[in-house]
Amino acid sequence: MDALWRQHEAGRGQRVRAWAAREIGDLQRHRALFYPFSGPDYLFAQELFPHAETYILCGLEPAEPLPDLARMSAGEVAAGLQGLRTSLSSIMNAGYFITKDMRQDLQSTRFRGTLPVLLAFLARSGAVVDSVDIVRLDGTGAPVLSGAAGGTAPGLMIRYRHGFGGLKRLFYFRQDLANGSMRAGSPLLNFVARQGAPPVLLKSASYLMHDGRFSVIKNFILRNSAGIVQDPSGVPWRDLAASGLDLRLYGDYQGTLGIFSQQPDLRAAYQSGRWPAQPVDFGFGYLFRPSNTSIIVARRR
Repeated sequence: MDALWRQHEAGRGQRVRAWAAREIGDLQRHRALFYPFSGPDYLFAQELFPHAETYILCGLEPAEPLPDLARMSAGEVAAGLQGLRTSLSSIMNAGYFITKDMRQDLQSTRFRGTLPVLLAFLARSGAVVDSVDIVRLDGTGAPVLSGAAGGTAPGLMIRYRHGFGGLKRLFYFRQDLANGSMRAGSPLLNFVARQGAPPVLLKSASYLMHDGRFSVIKNFILRNSAGIVQDPSGVPWRDLAASGLDLRLYGDYQGTLGIFSQQPDLRAAYQSGRWPAQPVDFGFGYLFRPSNTSIIVARRR
């Protein structure tokens, strides 16, 4: 684990934090961050938005309580810790979770679901956890503590502190964001709206919002966020260009992985000179090499 963190710090962590402080300092001042399609990636949420007091993450990965460590054998604990390290290795090395591998890793030992990963990220970032609760959202979007002791939880709320700082909250919700499971005014979107139009982080989002079946979450983000920080897998460039938001480009988009849809209009935007792209010295999302990475920042005018 120490080796993973040293590698991340040297290759990406320090550079991400320096870029964010320089380029999105205004967005960092918001008290909350919404990170849909995140899975358990608190790592980049915290590095890009270290001053947020509330982080809202969601994905399809399960949210389960921790097992009773006192009832686990030494072998089960060792296997669980090794599985946790394996789960973290892809995001620490490449900068994103490989969804298929992550789902297998997160269920392969007694340390199941997203909670062990979230707690590992919190511990490594210097946080001290005050409490972990199972929560659900009522119809108005208010979090309600749940008494469920086993099985898959609808969501998690972790209260924690950094040093002598104030109390922070990290929420993770297991939520399908496709239109069949989402609608305007759904509990999750109401909960996000309660935070006062927070900025949105989109990274390694599988290009799902390029599909019409994810139009509800895409339109909510475009209409209700103070700003968007994303790689090309988030909101399609065509929608950002038509949104009236102030847009800035970083890096040099040259296309993406072959399994995903390409955006020739984004490539043309980089070449046009209308949005002069600033260089970046780190990889971000699927485009994890600095030479071909792409970051898009959108703000309300």
